[in-house]
Amino acid sequence: MSITTRTESERAPHEPAHITTTVVLPAYNEAAALPHVLKDLEEQLPDDYEVLVVDDGSTDETAEVAERGPCRLVRHRSNRGKGVAIRTGIAEASGDYVVIMDADATYPVAAIEHLVEHLGEYDMVRGSRASTSENMPLVNRLGNWFFNKLFAIAHDLESGDHLSGLYALRRDAFRRLGLEARGFDIETEIGIKARARGLSVAEIPIDYMPRVGEKKL
Repeated sequence: MSITTRTESERAPHEPAHITTTVVLPAYNEAAALPHVLKDLEEQLPDDYEVLVVDDGSTDETAEVAERGPCRLVRHRSNRGKGVAIRTGIAEASGDYVVIMDADATYPVAAIEHLVEHLGEYDMVRGSRASTSENMPLVNRLGNWFFNKLFAIAHDLESGDHLSGLYALRRDAFRRLGLEARGFDIETEIGIKARARGLSVAEIPIDYMPRVGEKKL
């Protein structure tokens, strides 16, 4: 797994040619969870994957954790929002396939390769969370259900987990979306514009774990 560290203004002269897939971790104050996530990624991903942490102006030790971990690090000098962090990550990605995953240890690393396998047939593959009382508080479950239904009705989307923080895209498909969201609404915008641009989208079921560290929502 390739390891490089730089700020948002610095770029490596070249990236490894063998990288097929980049896993982008947008991270804001995730120092508690990030070591667990990076460890799982290092142990479970094949050599043609790279991990890219986008530190979105964290005020804790997120950047320091990433610098010690098996990943590349890109830093925003101030907090600019999850949507901007994701766009930065995809712009910096070496792989033709890009996986977006929250850095709070709620998503299973084991699902990543399954998502990517389907990119041979689809432009985007989303992980659909199995939410239970053990892994997600009632208010979150109700909120996710309500907003997913609302988005599906308002934008004529198929039923699904449009708020999932784990999904894979072809990098060329991402460029076609023309995203503008700066914050947590990035996943909603992706779902809406994927349909509008005629992208082929699939979902596969995934497990969902209680998050590590402070909640952001």
